[in-house]
Amino acid sequence: MDTLETLGRRIATTEELQSIVGTMKSLSAVSIRQYEEAVAALHDYNRTIELGLQVVLRRDGHAMAAPAAAPAAAPAPTLAVVFGSDHGLCGRFNHEIVHAARDALGDTSAGTRYLVAGARAAAILEAVGETIDETFLLPGTVGGLGETTHRILGAVDACRAKEPALRVRLYYNRRMNGGTASPTSLQLLPLDPGWLAGLARERWAGRSLPTFTMSADSLLAALVRQHLFIGLIRAAAESAASEHATRLAAMQAAERNIEERLGEMNADYRRKRQDSITGELLDLVSGFEALNPAERRGQD
Repeated sequence: MDTLETLGRRIATTEELQSIVGTMKSLSAVSIRQYEEAVAALHDYNRTIELGLQVVLRRDGHAMAAPAAAPAAAPAPTLAVVFGSDHGLCGRFNHEIVHAARDALGDTSAGTRYLVAGARAAAILEAVGETIDETFLLPGTVGGLGETTHRILGAVDACRAKEPALRVRLYYNRRMNGGTASPTSLQLLPLDPGWLAGLARERWAGRSLPTFTMSADSLLAALVRQHLFIGLIRAAAESAASEHATRLAAMQAAERNIEERLGEMNADYRRKRQDSITGELLDLVSGFEALNPAERRGQD
């Protein structure tokens, strides 16, 4: 049975934990906003890149946008880029995206190569027997996303240099209402011919197309690389926003549990303290009653 001292120490420890949970809640709430703003900014930048692609495709004709169909061949191997987290306290965030990626790959998963952003997601993949080409640590702030994305894009380039036919797919969580994470998949390479053809057919808003002086092939290659970069960094930003939203929901639940537990311990502490005071008073009364009657008469 807990003594007053033991119970007091437990209350103090729980209050410290409550403070830590409150701090984590605040950090997650701020981070969600920052990553969502980054995603919104990337939307505008992506539109600029699409306009540049539209100019090149319209000037050089639709043939570039819709290449001739290749003869049927065996399914190309896949390079799966999985975005998870480096830190815990976010529920099943990493398990959900790992299992979603493996389920989506299906029968081809045996020949899949993995690039993983997030040590915890990498650990889960290794635990189920998958081989990971490279693991990337995620930055703690929005400002570090660019550098991390460039490293991932460099790894993608290295893998495709060895296997030019390699398909590249992104797997990441997107934030949903209520702090839940929704696994999402996006094909990064090869580019969708239908999407390119749609850009080429899209009506230009101005009176005439802009001109450019560099070669169309060089400009197209630069624009495509920027398109790939945007796809990767947007996936990283949306995954980070989802991670913090999941952690915020977990911290809110933990805070409610801590508050309930603190209420129970404080009530128990007050009862024990009252019992202790009552016991001390009874001891005093009993001691007084046990005084020698003669002494009591003398006192009278």
